[in-house]
Amino acid sequence: MPNRLTDELLQLVKSLEKSEKRNFRLYLKRLSGSEEMKSVQLFEYLDKVESEDYDEENMLKKIPGIKKQQLSNIKAHLYKQLLASLRMVLDDDNVEMYLDEQLVNANILYNKGLYLQSLRILDRIKVIAKNNFQTTYWLQIVIFEKKIEALHITRSIDSRAEMLSKEIEEINARLSTQGKLSNLSLQLYGWYIKMGHARDEKDVMAVKLFFETNIPKLNLGELSFYEKMYYYQSHCWYYFILQDFRLYFRNAQKWLDLFDDHSQMKAIETSQYIKSYHNLLNAHFETSNFERYDQLLERFQEFADTDIANTNYNIRVQIFTYLNIARLNQHFIHGTFSEGLLLVPKIEEGLKMYNLHLDRHRVLVFYYKIACLYFGSGDNDNCINYLNKIIHIKYNLRTDLQCYARLLHLIAHYELGNWDILDSLTKSVYRYMAKMKNLTIVEEEIFNFLRNSLKQKSDKQMTNAFIRLKNKLAKYDGNPLEARSFMYLDIIGWLESKIRNIPVQDVIREKYESKLGLSS
Repeated sequence: MPNRLTDELLQLVKSLEKSEKRNFRLYLKRLSGSEEMKSVQLFEYLDKVESEDYDEENMLKKIPGIKKQQLSNIKAHLYKQLLASLRMVLDDDNVEMYLDEQLVNANILYNKGLYLQSLRILDRIKVIAKNNFQTTYWLQIVIFEKKIEALHITRSIDSRAEMLSKEIEEINARLSTQGKLSNLSLQLYGWYIKMGHARDEKDVMAVKLFFETNIPKLNLGELSFYEKMYYYQSHCWYYFILQDFRLYFRNAQKWLDLFDDHSQMKAIETSQYIKSYHNLLNAHFETSNFERYDQLLERFQEFADTDIANTNYNIRVQIFTYLNIARLNQHFIHGTFSEGLLLVPKIEEGLKMYNLHLDRHRVLVFYYKIACLYFGSGDNDNCINYLNKIIHIKYNLRTDLQCYARLLHLIAHYELGNWDILDSLTKSVYRYMAKMKNLTIVEEEIFNFLRNSLKQKSDKQMTNAFIRLKNKLAKYDGNPLEARSFMYLDIIGWLESKIRNIPVQDVIREKYESKLGLSS
């Protein structure tokens, strides 16, 4: 099995563009020595091998010049050489890299005793840092300016000391606010990744208390780009956890609008821009704004074809993730489950291609959504196959998703008529959901129905049982704490399909067409 360093080295090699690989080979040619030759051999092997096929013993056989005791040092050397090569290929459009480079240049000039030349560079890049909201770089620049002014008589500007002191105060205030808001946003997002939505009143009170204690009192009009972005993010996660989708939508819209107001930030904070699309699309999905969902998805797809969206490997991974999640959700909205299955091979290909770079949470989401596609289209065997990938995963992520994967898994076996395992499976899933505190009245009613349905009943009796369950559950639709399962599985749609004896996707499609006034 590969160790941690091998994993990191393999990830780095697999993330390289063709041009970066070419530059690295040219870079190594300029060097000499046996260590570089072995690095080349190791690089070529890692470049060609499939991630899942990597095996250290097999690699040593393929590269006889490398001894086992040398391998660790050669890996470390190759990793450093790759980073050194990448540093030489700077992206001129990357503001952070440009500021880094110019700060190094200013330092070189300072060390040469050319203080005024160093200050001129610092003055120039300070404007760039401020215009692009790069507050941490602005701080570094001002600290460097203070150092020069304190140690040397430059006669550059009168009252410069007072001006620099005020700048430091402003920067510190902005960084303090930005830090508080970014911490709050990250902690709320971390809560959601681990727990999902608020399960009960205890969760609601805990999240509300945490949010109200940590959100600083602010004047939005005085905030900079990053402060506003983290402010809207914090509110997005907060209202999403509480399932207040109206306010979740409002803050997601402001998050995206912020980038439209500061268009230069789309290239600087592309990942955050993509995430704003994802959250606004999700907000439209949860609030049933179907027409606006389709319009925004079209806009997102147009952005995915731009140069900004293809800047680097990391951005392409995120585009793949969020664009495909949005496409899957669109099929759920339209009730075109069978058509949505055409996306699965391409998604599987992407999951394999980006395996080393995708977080496990997103993979679980893909598996669950694909399972729902199969369930809605009537293919319960493949539904179960994908749910098993979630159930058997060894990560403590999204306990809510783990619970509803098991519930859908149970319903899929019910649909297949696997009566011999349903009794034990029902007990197992019930115990799991109870342990994870994911049992609401809705789930209790579903379990009661499944237990009772194991008894022999006529078709008419079963239809009446479906009707009774649907009427019971309909009362809880729209109540966040009692209807979390509606977000993960359209249980009402499934019951209606059983009552009318038609596929689930036909029920969903009828609802969509009725909402848009398309039904005949």
